[in-house]
Amino acid sequence: MPEVLKAPLVVEFPFTRSLGPVQSAFLTGLRERVVLGVRTSDGRTLVPPVEYDPVTAEEIRDLVEVAPTGTVTTWAWNHAPRRDQPLDTPFAWALVRLDGADTALLHALDAPGPDAVRSGMRVRVRWAEERTGAITDIACFEPYEGGPHDGDPAEPARQAAEFENPITGIVAPARLDYTYSPGRAQSAYINALADHRNVGERCPSCRKVYVPPRGACPTCGVATLEQVEVGPRGTVTTFCIVNLKAKNLDIEVPYVYAHIALDGADLALHGRIGGIPYDRVRMGLRVEPVWTEGARYPDHYRPTGEPDADYDTYRELL
Repeated sequence: MPEVLKAPLVVEFPFTRSLGPVQSAFLTGLRERVVLGVRTSDGRTLVPPVEYDPVTAEEIRDLVEVAPTGTVTTWAWNHAPRRDQPLDTPFAWALVRLDGADTALLHALDAPGPDAVRSGMRVRVRWAEERTGAITDIACFEPYEGGPHDGDPAEPARQAAEFENPITGIVAPARLDYTYSPGRAQSAYINALADHRNVGERCPSCRKVYVPPRGACPTCGVATLEQVEVGPRGTVTTFCIVNLKAKNLDIEVPYVYAHIALDGADLALHGRIGGIPYDRVRMGLRVEPVWTEGARYPDHYRPTGEPDADYDTYRELL
């Protein structure tokens, strides 16, 4: 039985966004240990605040302060916290309706165990020691024995304009960790690459050859089993110039990433173009793979020195 291939993969990037006046006020307030909501025209107070009423879609800007105490409406126990979650010990994810709010806020609840958590229990905000203007300024919620208006009095309500140095933008890291296991067709393709070969599969109906193979024809929907070796040379069908350096790639910018139609294939794959100035890469350029020692896939493609391919030979592969 052939080896089942699998590999851990991570998709990660920093998501940068600007903030409107409502979200700016909310995050700036958290930095100052103030929780702000927004009041709708019918008197509801929404926390976290939104810029448009979810019922009427009208714009709302009436910011109000709510208490840092509240009531758990529902919860789920997290017995194995993951990387970058609010707490590194088991905790509850809880929806908490803060006193003065009509909606619930999702955050971590620090409790000794699931038996200590219940819907209807009273909780309060535990503020982070260092606050920067992010939802993590609320370190978590913790059990609280006081009633809706007991405990330390809240600070006087303040409008966003009264906060100094308002938060105008945030950078939220997005990351997805998963284990990828290719199927039969892609496993054969990957194993062939280890021998410096490109292997695709031909559709028994339309006779097109797909590289990388997918196990089924994307046009006809029928299974593909006939293996076909293609390349190694190919033609640049289209390309882009990359000017932003990726932190996990030791490649100087600018460089060119291209779609390359290997000879004998009916689907273009992508690869980096090297061995030529970036401003001389063009559609129709004939290229060949360059392998590094021990690599399972080409490091880049370089010009072969052949005349450029005629546009009509690859226009269907754009």
